[in-house]
Amino acid sequence: MMPGEVENPSRSAASQGAPSASNSRRIMLLTRKAEFSASHVCLNPALSAEENQAIYGANANPQGHGHNFVVEVTLEGEPDPVTGMVFDLRELKEIINAEVVEPMDHRFLNREIPHFANVVPTTENLAREIWRRIALRVGAPHAHARPRANNVRLKNVRLYETADLYVDCTAADFAEEQ
Repeated sequence: MMPGEVENPSRSAASQGAPSASNSRRIMLLTRKAEFSASHVCLNPALSAEENQAIYGANANPQGHGHNFVVEVTLEGEPDPVTGMVFDLRELKEIINAEVVEPMDHRFLNREIPHFANVVPTTENLAREIWRRIALRVGAPHAHARPRANNVRLKNVRLYETADLYVDCTAADFAEEQ
């Protein structure tokens, strides 16, 4: 059997009383990618125009600027003994579309996403917001997450702002909230 395969329970050595390698815990990572385009402006209203310019540079232009974002959502868990899947890929795609792509695609984040009315939508803050939205639906070591069978949890959200710039958001980023 190849690593990561789930043995048919009706044919396993465990079902015949002998120990089996498939009974050992196998944690696997599953990643789904999606793309969306959005604009934003990095501007802290508590700071002067000069301070914003010094901190954010051209990104502080009040007219905003846009990106073709790529988000990768990684789940961690044990493959289900019946399906062989860590998580249903169709369900993960639906969650990402409902929580990220549909509400954020072709939007001005500062004005159209309520969370960013009072939070500067840096790539870091956007990754945290995506984590929060996905965690509520998938499960995560996060105060508001719902538990899943086979110990599936949100492991990582990677958000690419450009091809050579990305942010990783993990459970450690929410340690103070647990």
